[in-house]
Amino acid sequence: MSLSLYLVDYHLHTPLCGHARGEIDDYLVEAVKKGLVEIGFCDHLPLYFLPPGQSIPGYAMDEDQLPLYVEKVLALRERSPIPVKLGIEADYAPGRERELALLLSGYPFDYVTGSIHFIDGWSFDHPGEIGEYSRRDLNEVYERYFSLLVEASQSGLFDVMAHPDLIKKFGFVPKRDLRPLYEETARAFKRADVCAEINTAGLRYPAKEIYPARPLLEAFYAHGVPVTLGSDAHAPLQVGEAVEKALALAVEVGYRELAVFEGRARKMVKIS
Repeated sequence: MSLSLYLVDYHLHTPLCGHARGEIDDYLVEAVKKGLVEIGFCDHLPLYFLPPGQSIPGYAMDEDQLPLYVEKVLALRERSPIPVKLGIEADYAPGRERELALLLSGYPFDYVTGSIHFIDGWSFDHPGEIGEYSRRDLNEVYERYFSLLVEASQSGLFDVMAHPDLIKKFGFVPKRDLRPLYEETARAFKRADVCAEINTAGLRYPAKEIYPARPLLEAFYAHGVPVTLGSDAHAPLQVGEAVEKALALAVEVGYRELAVFEGRARKMVKIS
């Protein structure tokens, strides 16, 4: 099976989030150098669910920076030799859907990516919070994570679900059979008509594995869930990192098309 290298990277951050580095133009330069066909910036939306005046330093842009982020990406699009898409990564907070919808409605996003980084207030993917894993039942942690992921997918707010098994980031995985959780998640994504992201950042962390794990990706394929690619780059040199490997994995599992977005509309492109 020949592989058409339609390489995209739909998960690029900017320094505005407080934990990325490099100028936005440097991300584009790296993308062109690596032969990416198109890219999408997908920085962290302000944490709309926190009490007024409260913030988590270095986690996401402030609300007054959101217009600047949009302006920067749209300006880069005008001078780019490849398509540059305006995306945003929004944390899902149960019960705060209306606030999120209102915040998103004010901007011309090409796609909105949903993610789960908090389990009932616990920032489980933050290095400073690793100790909490030893105080919790891993089975319950995974059950809760995937239940939130499913709930997020059903909200109608998102086009893409980011790094679908992020919970494995630090290598904490229960010994139970995870396939029932994977099946439930895949069915939910299909019902919601959302896209799953194949995110290569897991290779940079103790998980040493692409998000999602192959069995979860196989469940997505079996249920007809479309996929797209992202590196989760927080520095220019990470742009496009291992996306060729992610594309090859998608083809191995059975995918022959990749999802790209414009104006919140999904388009499928052939990859083999």
